[in-house]
Amino acid sequence: MTFLITGGAGYIGSHVVRAMLAAGEEVVVYDDLSTGNEDRVPQGVPLVIGSVLDRLSLDETIREHRITGVVHLAGKKQVGESVEKPLYYYHENVEGLQVLLGAVAAAGVRNFLFSSSASVYGMPDVELVTEETPCAPLSPYGETKLAGEWLVRAAGKAHGISTACLRYFNVAGAAAPELADTGVFNLVPMVFERFDKGEGARIFGDDYPTPDGTCIRDYIHVEDLAEAHVVAARKLVEWGATGDYKDLTVNIGRGEGVSVREMAQLLNEGTGHTYEPVVVPRRPGDPAKVVASADKIAAELGWKAKHDVREMITSAWAGWEANRKGAVPHVAR
Repeated sequence: MTFLITGGAGYIGSHVVRAMLAAGEEVVVYDDLSTGNEDRVPQGVPLVIGSVLDRLSLDETIREHRITGVVHLAGKKQVGESVEKPLYYYHENVEGLQVLLGAVAAAGVRNFLFSSSASVYGMPDVELVTEETPCAPLSPYGETKLAGEWLVRAAGKAHGISTACLRYFNVAGAAAPELADTGVFNLVPMVFERFDKGEGARIFGDDYPTPDGTCIRDYIHVEDLAEAHVVAARKLVEWGATGDYKDLTVNIGRGEGVSVREMAQLLNEGTGHTYEPVVVPRRPGDPAKVVASADKIAAELGWKAKHDVREMITSAWAGWEANRKGAVPHVAR
């Protein structure tokens, strides 16, 4: 088996690449490097610089490297930007997926894993979000992920492709400093950036119907997330080997909620700071509580998260500090 990892030079993608290699799988990275970094791609792993909108490049890559499975992580993922640029997000995330699936179907690739998101659920008014919770995304980004799931399942059924859609919850942490999340679009690096300025974490609203008044979220270590990709990809191969092409949709979370105020305290403790968090007005569309039920993935794939929030914070901080000091290694290609 040789897996094509689109977006494999990105934060999550690079962790998936490392996990697949550690499991003995062969991988090829396909990335346009718009947000990815080629230094994240391990030495010896083929890197093809290209867009998922480029059908000719995809056809050539799949043929040249004899790709037998695809893990699709490439895409745009900033919620706010998607509201400002919905046409751009649909073009990149939905049309790009359509082009990729066309190349996959034409080449006879029989395994396809799609990076989805808990954003497909919108504002679920439930204690635990299961895969059967109704989907009502609040942003064009979330809409593209839900539309992507529909497209993946439809193409799988039509072309005999085993498919899996993994709905990520809040991803944090790093397996190594050079793989750390250095963008400031997720909570943990956003707080780190404020720490660098001598400021405390921002809390967007403290009047929610939760125990401490702040939003509650489910955080998942990126190493656990990467391992989930490995077990899901192998399950697709197992199904395909028997000619039993199936589809699977699962949440990727710990099934445990942490409030924003609790997270702010843990971030202080994990980095040696004592900043007081700053409460600011609510952001539109923030649900009070979004926590995954992880029962289905445990039953279907035998997967369960291993790392806790403190490990996410300390590993992410080590990476943030190393990147800030320019102490991360560069890969010679």
